Amino acid sequence: MPLNLVIIFGSVRSDRQGIKAVKFVQRQLEERGHRVTLVDPMEYKLPLLDRMYKEHAPGTAPEQLERLAALYRAADGFVIVTAEYNHAAPPALVNLLDHFYEEYSFRPSAIVSYSGSSFGGVRAVSHLRDMLAELGMASIPSHFPIPKVYAAFDDAGVPADKAYLRRFDRFASELEWYAQALRTARQEGLPRQAA
Repeated sequence: MPLNLVIIFGSVRSDRQGIKAVKFVQRQLEERGHRVTLVDPMEYKLPLLDRMYKEHAPGTAPEQLERLAALYRAADGFVIVTAEYNHAAPPALVNLLDHFYEEYSFRPSAIVSYSGSSFGGVRAVSHLRDMLAELGMASIPSHFPIPKVYAAFDDAGVPADKAYLRRFDRFASELEWYAQALRTARQEGLPRQAA
């Protein structure tokens, strides 16, 4: 069953290599029949967090926050694409995530991490898992690390090694299971404390 998935990308660097991974992920999910929307901080250019979306009076939030809130409420799940900066997620990603809270609730997330080293951004994942759980979009058990991202994909997101396709199939299948299960559970009603 098709899902409505949102990719949240976290880099604003001028020579960002992670966009190659984003293109790969987006294409793979679309080929699986899902509706996929990319949230790129280069497009939204949110200011450093001063006021969360929920702290604005109804109808007074900036237009870009209203668009994101509507997008997130309609989502069945999120794919977070993160680099690793000093063993943590990039500031642009953290800032983008911090603007919202309830809009993420009871939806799964899946983490794609990358780096220029052979570790593939895995040290940022543990930091990010805690944050995503607090935001109400706990991450699935698997994650998708991409080492040496500059060589892993071409500029269009085509993988240099076909093994990425096999690995992504398993990762996406797990995300699909969680997203479908939680979509069904949300339709049946939320826990009392969340209502």
